[in-house]
Amino acid sequence: MYYIGVDLGGTNIAVGIVDENHRIVKKGSTPTLPSRGAEAIVRDMTKVSQALMDDLGLTLSDIAYAGIASPGIANRETGIIEYSCNLPFENFPLAETFKKYLPVKEVYVENDANAAALAEALAGSAKGTACSVMITLGTGVGGGIIVNGKVFSGCNFAGAELGHTVIEKNGRQCGCGRRGCWETYSSATGLSNMTREKVQELMLKGIPSLMVDEYGETGKVSARTAFDAMKKGDKAGKEVVDEYISYLACGIANMINIFQPEVLSIGGGICNEKNYLLDPLLEIVDREQYTRDNPRKTVIKIAEMGNDAGIVGAAGLGR
Repeated sequence: MYYIGVDLGGTNIAVGIVDENHRIVKKGSTPTLPSRGAEAIVRDMTKVSQALMDDLGLTLSDIAYAGIASPGIANRETGIIEYSCNLPFENFPLAETFKKYLPVKEVYVENDANAAALAEALAGSAKGTACSVMITLGTGVGGGIIVNGKVFSGCNFAGAELGHTVIEKNGRQCGCGRRGCWETYSSATGLSNMTREKVQELMLKGIPSLMVDEYGETGKVSARTAFDAMKKGDKAGKEVVDEYISYLACGIANMINIFQPEVLSIGGGICNEKNYLLDPLLEIVDREQYTRDNPRKTVIKIAEMGNDAGIVGAAGLGR
């Protein structure tokens, strides 16, 4: 049998036909264009799905089910997206609408971060484990928790918002309304903000830095700026990176202390820094986690599924 996996994002809809070994046989995509409304978005999901099936010579009888990974609160029991801040979904019957345009046997829905965590557990960095946690470092800090091979999302399908645990009381303002949330410090956005603040401080004090030079040339900084400067021996760049990693390690140690997963996976573009990120991160986490002296401890890994995580996780929702 084959499975349809849909990764619904604010910019693109990615769809894949996935086989029984969690391998993507064929995939395609189309722009989301959220302003068109929910119904148009779902029609495009099914159009891409049908086109992929046609290319592979598959019919509906070959498809066990479809799974959809969507931002927001996804009610697995009803197939309804109860709320999504970046898409026109509010109490929207996503599963039912999908079946209206493509009458597959079953449609499952799940939060996109949860689906990515499931993909890592099924076929990626946490394959073969029963309990794992994944965090993604992007615009925010996303999270997913797998317990006994199943997605954990709480009593109301809004669980695993790991980025909205507070690590700095009365700290930076978060978009969720709280202050000091982990994602305001450890997301790519948080790192960019730290870098920008450091550059402004250096400029005010007249202290030279490669980061100041970049800002002077481009008028902006990114999540790479401090790491790039640090690698070239820039003292201020290292100070920003050290601060960022200390906050990231604090949150990860918290996650380990709460869940004690077999594997904790980290995804997102910041992971491209590899050992410049991992080596100091592991040193701090090893020192701060409650089980520091336990022979069996959580293994921290870089996520492996990349851009395919949403598709593979969505396709694994009914298995």
